[in-house]
Amino acid sequence: MKKLAPLLLNLIPFLMQAQTTFYEERFRPQYHFSSQKNWINDPNGLVYHNGEYHLFYQHNPFGNIWGHMSWGHSVSKDLVKWKPLPLALKEEGGKMAFSGSVVVDTKNTSALGKKKENPPMVAVFTAHDSINQSQYLAFSNDQGRSWNSFAGNPVLDLNKRDFRDPNVFWYEQTKQWVMMVSMPIEKMISIYTSPNLKKWTFQSNFGPIGDTSGVWECPDLFQVPIAGEPNKKKWVLLISQNSSMQYYVGEFDGKKFYNENSPSKIVRPDYGSDYYAAITFKNTPDRIPVSIGWVNNWNYANEIPTDPWKGAMSIPRKLSVKKIGSEWSLVQEPIKALRAMRSMEERLSGTISVKNSYTLPFKSNCFEMEVDLKPVKNGICGIKVAVGGNRSFIIGYDSKSAQLFTDRSNTPSNFSKQFPLSAKKYASLKTQNDKVKLHIFFDKSIVEVYANNGELVFTSQVFPEETDTGIEFFSDGNDTVFEQISFWPMRSIWK
Repeated sequence: MKKLAPLLLNLIPFLMQAQTTFYEERFRPQYHFSSQKNWINDPNGLVYHNGEYHLFYQHNPFGNIWGHMSWGHSVSKDLVKWKPLPLALKEEGGKMAFSGSVVVDTKNTSALGKKKENPPMVAVFTAHDSINQSQYLAFSNDQGRSWNSFAGNPVLDLNKRDFRDPNVFWYEQTKQWVMMVSMPIEKMISIYTSPNLKKWTFQSNFGPIGDTSGVWECPDLFQVPIAGEPNKKKWVLLISQNSSMQYYVGEFDGKKFYNENSPSKIVRPDYGSDYYAAITFKNTPDRIPVSIGWVNNWNYANEIPTDPWKGAMSIPRKLSVKKIGSEWSLVQEPIKALRAMRSMEERLSGTISVKNSYTLPFKSNCFEMEVDLKPVKNGICGIKVAVGGNRSFIIGYDSKSAQLFTDRSNTPSNFSKQFPLSAKKYASLKTQNDKVKLHIFFDKSIVEVYANNGELVFTSQVFPEETDTGIEFFSDGNDTVFEQISFWPMRSIWK
């Protein structure tokens, strides 16, 4: 027995870890991606390859706050259920692995592949230390399971402290790679091109334009179909600023992006308080980009009351654009594959007229819901979720100002001084045939609201009491009609 004791002592930590139950914690999202433990932020290197969607992400492997940035890695067959893999890119030599992208070098332009039938996956990312940010390469010849640093790093270095987040794609018309990389302080996105991912040539800058109140980072340029005209496409440029995002729609000629919306107009892919650094899978099987964003906010990201994980990813969204008036607008729809996680539908037939409040006959803190409402003139109406006591998260419509809004003022917030400061969020939204169509996802601590078939989106974090599971319709004393009410409890993607 004495000889077995050291062996047993060594096994104890592994046995304890095996008995630890993850994904059942109080605030843990059940159908939004989150790491088993420790901190995550920006999604990185979203790419589809050999039947797998690869999700890389900024990750601290050593703790539950920001630091030691490396690339976590998970794969999925359907963008719904995810399988974790070992760290892809690690902090090395005093340099963190900041955000970037991954491409499949099908033509082996980089000469980093070993076999013609097995093209390399190449990561283009920012190596960060306290005085410099430069662009590095790493490559994989085994479907992203292991990664090697490129011996010729850095491949792009301007000797700047802020120069980051390269987003790379192949532009077939010029047979070159294109890199969008941020100049954060200057509020510009620089465009470079390369024949082989190793040597980069500057082509143009975009910006400053639109929202210049914060640093510019995490750019992504991609082509999307025009809604209702699948054979026609437009280019969309996403940019993040501190704790929000904006986008531009226009054309791209391989060297320069041309914005076609009003230069003074600021439009956002998400008007909630907790959506950042979204980028896209560009090479999906149907070639329609799908975006994923980080659900958190830099103003309180380290303070949210979650353990042993911190940070989550949004529902994947299929993207298109359409003209609303004279402006191009981004349309975002939750991927249909997520419907596989629905439990039995609960449907309220007919219409429900509400003057003050109406309590729905079902409760949950993990559900999907669709409802149409006919707002009263010059009034406020909507839906409350996470209802308990005097607490609730409000999804409302103000018909006088024609604005959709979310309000988490009456939810717990004592974990942070900053969290309450972004409690209310508003955005303009016109009714369609006198209705507002709402598609709501509530997942333990995340609320995503898609309005009028993805014309407007709000994403917010909320940390309710465990008993706050009620759902209510409300109106300000005037009759509001609610109809087409469908409700689905959602199953966990981790079981």
